[in-house]
Amino acid sequence: MLSFVNDYCENAHEKILTRLLDGARVKNPGYGEDEICRSAAEKIRLACKCPDAQVRFLVGGTQTNQLVIDTCTEAYEGVIACSSGHVNVHEAGAIEFTGHKVLTLPEHDGKIDAGELEVLIKTFYADGNYEHMVFPGIVYISHPTEIGTLYTKKELTDLSRICREYDIPLFLDGARLAYALACADMGLSDVTLEDIAKLCDVFYIGGTKCGALFGEAVVFTHGNMPKRFVTRIKQHGALLAKGWLLGVMFDTLFTDGLYYELGHNAIERAIELRAALREKGYQLLFDTPTNQIMVVLENSRKAELAKKVNFSFWENIDENHTAIRFCTSWATAKEDVKKLIEIL
Repeated sequence: MLSFVNDYCENAHEKILTRLLDGARVKNPGYGEDEICRSAAEKIRLACKCPDAQVRFLVGGTQTNQLVIDTCTEAYEGVIACSSGHVNVHEAGAIEFTGHKVLTLPEHDGKIDAGELEVLIKTFYADGNYEHMVFPGIVYISHPTEIGTLYTKKELTDLSRICREYDIPLFLDGARLAYALACADMGLSDVTLEDIAKLCDVFYIGGTKCGALFGEAVVFTHGNMPKRFVTRIKQHGALLAKGWLLGVMFDTLFTDGLYYELGHNAIERAIELRAALREKGYQLLFDTPTNQIMVVLENSRKAELAKKVNFSFWENIDENHTAIRFCTSWATAKEDVKKLIEIL
């Protein structure tokens, strides 16, 4: 069976596994207070060109979204996200579980519109009863978005301006950030890692979906890490005792450009697959530049394809058609894309 089901079905890049094996008997301090984590954090600061950044390593994406939102907001505040945002759709109410309501805006190609964000905030404070309502406490976006689209630098700048005008943190989910950065390198996007560090108050660099065994690197960009953040991580059950394992993964990913190299592979394979799908007349649900490709199939053809290829369900279109997702990854082989194209 070919597998295009997601971008985290492989183990991890060989350089990470080799380094973990080499350090199998090495003793390290716990909870991320080790030299490897410090080295990884410094490499990330250099990559972001953000010398004041505070970096902490967590295990998974939902955990990271929940922790950042919960620690960056007051108990009476919620998080603004677009209706298709990951925290609103695919995190099983993890944000609401901590007592923070998700305040939704319409999605436009998976993104928040800055003008609509400003209207929401102004309307809130213009309401004479706003003290009886859930305050807008933080703005959540993802890059790439849930459907694989990307923010432009202008869109990100406009969101940042509004957030800073109203003193609301801008939080960027970078679970698939390697693939967005590869698009920037290839001229498919104008948003760099340095831009993100300048325009966002907090973001994270995804490892789980980008070549690591697991792990996300949270970056607070201007000395704004919440007070007692390590203690709050512990309260959430998210403080990994063997924290150096996270350090090893990110220290390796940010050595010799490996993170960018892995992102490039996924985007190059996605470009090949997307071109073949268009050539063969398949309907694409979204026009995206990244590694997620949503295709509309007749249900009978979907059933036939499922005998040879693993893919993921996206949504029902009508009683006869379904949208499925092909996802390339840091490890997708050129030969596998060729085989999939032959099957299609």
